[in-house]
Amino acid sequence: MRDEMAGLVGMNANPFLGVLLHALGGLAAGSFYIPYKRVRGWAWETYWLVGGVFSWLIAPWFVASLVCPEPWQAIRLAPVSSIAWAYLFGVLWGVGGLTFGLSMRYLGMSLGYAFALGFCAAFGTIIPPLFQGTFMELLSSLSGGVTLAGVAVCLAGIAVCGRAGLAKERALSSEAKRATVSEFNFLKGVWVAIFAGVMSACMAFAIAAGKPIAALAVEHGTPDLWKNTPVFIVILAGGFTTNAVWCLILNLRNGTIADYGNTKAPLPANYLFSALAGITWYLQFMFYGMGTTRMGRYDFSSWTIHMAFIIVFSNLWALWFREWKGTSRSVHRMVFVGIAVLIASTIVVGIGNYLAVGK
Repeated sequence: MRDEMAGLVGMNANPFLGVLLHALGGLAAGSFYIPYKRVRGWAWETYWLVGGVFSWLIAPWFVASLVCPEPWQAIRLAPVSSIAWAYLFGVLWGVGGLTFGLSMRYLGMSLGYAFALGFCAAFGTIIPPLFQGTFMELLSSLSGGVTLAGVAVCLAGIAVCGRAGLAKERALSSEAKRATVSEFNFLKGVWVAIFAGVMSACMAFAIAAGKPIAALAVEHGTPDLWKNTPVFIVILAGGFTTNAVWCLILNLRNGTIADYGNTKAPLPANYLFSALAGITWYLQFMFYGMGTTRMGRYDFSSWTIHMAFIIVFSNLWALWFREWKGTSRSVHRMVFVGIAVLIASTIVVGIGNYLAVGK
């Protein structure tokens, strides 16, 4: 049975397609916060919750209904333990997603992504093989060694981006920082980003816990490429639970519960942009779930590739929105070097996966 499963993985594996799908997911994740910048007259907790309804409830069911013949059957027949763990890790990931949004609020797109995702990549990539007891196996093979080297290159690229962010912090005045990030608070933002990165890594565990759901989805006629779609229904329901509870608490505490029907705000536009942000947020996981099905036996490296592409695109958007305005050329060069290293890391990880498939 084990040999049959290994053969199935090898048959479906296409590392370079997997990297492309992860790139699309990274583009979505690195871009989702942009529509929120167009929301007017709403508190953060209001537009975050409206976007969350679309990203964690509506979009997962809508996509699953399109690509899975019987998504509810796969969930209903799955072991209770698989559903419970996927949901629980989704709740914990939701804490990370919640604080991730706060890191954007306090640090801006470039710094927030670099700090939060640096920790997320490290924990989400390395801990699963350690937990499963397969880490030493990876070290003993050429393909595993190359893949781990790609992870190391990725972390180095993240470190360079983070150093560029620190250089920006030292170079700009408080007024200049707030000109592009209105609520800029470096110390608060760093602590929030660290916590967000650690908790967001639970997504990797949630997907692993949901593998029985994915297997049942395939049994019921779901194409292998889409098998993780029903899993995200469970995981993101957990994420919605965390975010909904906290946002409603803030609505009540801050007196912003009336935002949802406040006619003084541009309600149609606010709901539209919040929905667009939420759907874009979901697309990252749709493409991520597709990408993992094509990464071969070292699909644990998917998390690192995903994080790398997010940082690449978020830094490009940060440059577009002139978050680095007023910094020196050396700082700009550091940003581009960090992005180049991150791109190189995805190539190295892809080669490692290719070597594994070729065995």
